[in-house]
Amino acid sequence: MKVFKVSSVELDAMMQEWSKVHRVYAPVLAKQPATSSDCAPGWRRVDGGSALTLSTGPTPASVKSFFFPQPETLLTYTLENNHPDKGLMREPAKSKKMQVVVGVRPCDARSVLLNNLPYQEDPFFQANRQRTALVGFTCEQTLSTCFCSQMGGSPFGSEGLDLAFSRTQDGFIVEVGTAKGEVLMAGLDLAPAEESEISALASRRSTGGKADATELDTLKGSELGRLYDAPMWKSLGESCINCGACTFICPTCYCFDIQDEVVRGQGRRIRYWDSCMFPLYSLHTSGHNPRGQKVQRTRNRFLHKLKYFPDRFGPFSCVGCGRCVQDCPVNIDIREVMSDLLAVE
Repeated sequence: MKVFKVSSVELDAMMQEWSKVHRVYAPVLAKQPATSSDCAPGWRRVDGGSALTLSTGPTPASVKSFFFPQPETLLTYTLENNHPDKGLMREPAKSKKMQVVVGVRPCDARSVLLNNLPYQEDPFFQANRQRTALVGFTCEQTLSTCFCSQMGGSPFGSEGLDLAFSRTQDGFIVEVGTAKGEVLMAGLDLAPAEESEISALASRRSTGGKADATELDTLKGSELGRLYDAPMWKSLGESCINCGACTFICPTCYCFDIQDEVVRGQGRRIRYWDSCMFPLYSLHTSGHNPRGQKVQRTRNRFLHKLKYFPDRFGPFSCVGCGRCVQDCPVNIDIREVMSDLLAVE
């Protein structure tokens, strides 16, 4: 693996060079609408001489929008009577133009790998993943709501990143992790990182990296019925207002619905984000709703992340970014839910 030394000035120059041939995006420091029509909310298009500024902890918006656009057109068609293609559905061409997302934290990079597990055969997700390069920054500081180590990640992790930047006293060292990272670094005249700096990063990773997840891993082997019938769900369901905020800001929530939109005879079939916290999500055509009560929907959200997903794929469907802890209007904390589940007899 190639490792280079980069100053802050060189980093900004690299971003400008990338923006000449790719669409480059960087996070804004607070939640706000997209700055351009092709930009996901919470991110801005890099152009001109704008410098990169990062806040402590994860970015306000996750990278999910770059892989699951909101909404995403799956098919187009026409209903015009005199049109030769009336009723014929066409799949839109998938863009192959590379986009570079700068400022990604290790937790969000891991979220892409987790979402890839259920969407390995989804052509839209895979096309977006193939054309997206993630340029990330390890965390020298974390927030009180961060718990990535508890979920098997690390604030110094580079997993899922094409380029991983780690801060030093006078700049950054950058690790090239993939072929896409090689493409971004091609032609740049950068000095290799010194062995002492590489060793220092390795030491940080060994001392501040993944925590012992043995206790939490017991949830994977727990009897589902025991967790499902735990009395804790009643009080938790009463507290939750089912607003769905946690699912929309969560980088690993990937549920969607599909609808058709027709405007003046032109139609499109779209996929857009949905939430298991909404009553209509599980409503059957017959009128039956297996999760018609709040407590059932609240339980499903947490058991999906901590039991159903790991039973099917292995890892937990949570990266410990803490966004749900920050934004929950009734102060539900998934870390407390995990502790309560571990205490279930």
